[in-house]
Amino acid sequence: MVSKRLSSLEGHRRKFMAVIDGTPECERAVHYAGRRAKNSNGGLVLLFVIPEGDFQQWLGVEAIMRAEAREEAEAIMARTAQKVRETIGTDPEVVIREGNATEQINALVEEDRDIAILVLAAASAKEGPGPLVSAIAGRGAVFPIPVTVLPDSLTDEEIDALC
Repeated sequence: MVSKRLSSLEGHRRKFMAVIDGTPECERAVHYAGRRAKNSNGGLVLLFVIPEGDFQQWLGVEAIMRAEAREEAEAIMARTAQKVRETIGTDPEVVIREGNATEQINALVEEDRDIAILVLAAASAKEGPGPLVSAIAGRGAVFPIPVTVLPDSLTDEEIDALC
């Protein structure tokens, strides 16, 4: 069970969360979440989850691999946040975690009780709509807040019209 959302209380605002993974569809999710946040006087949270990897190497190698993964995540998040500032005009909150994506999403939702909507976008690849969207569709992942899933065919202009 999720803790009560605080976004309706004075001094709080509803936040939209998008998961960043470097795919083209995540850009659409960020665009939609950012526009919805701006148009509703809400906030935008960008989450990057460094996957649980083969960090079980020798101690020195493990530390280097973790540092490299963190640096890459920070670079991706810096570019994404800058694009949001330039195109949407809002300053997002940036969160980087390590672990299982579903677990980290749920943990962040529990910690930040202003996060009210998770925004994902489906991929158009033949492999499927993407791991998080597939997990939701197959009930492999359950999130304690509403999830908006954007179809792969929407353009930025169509997303703007929806927001």
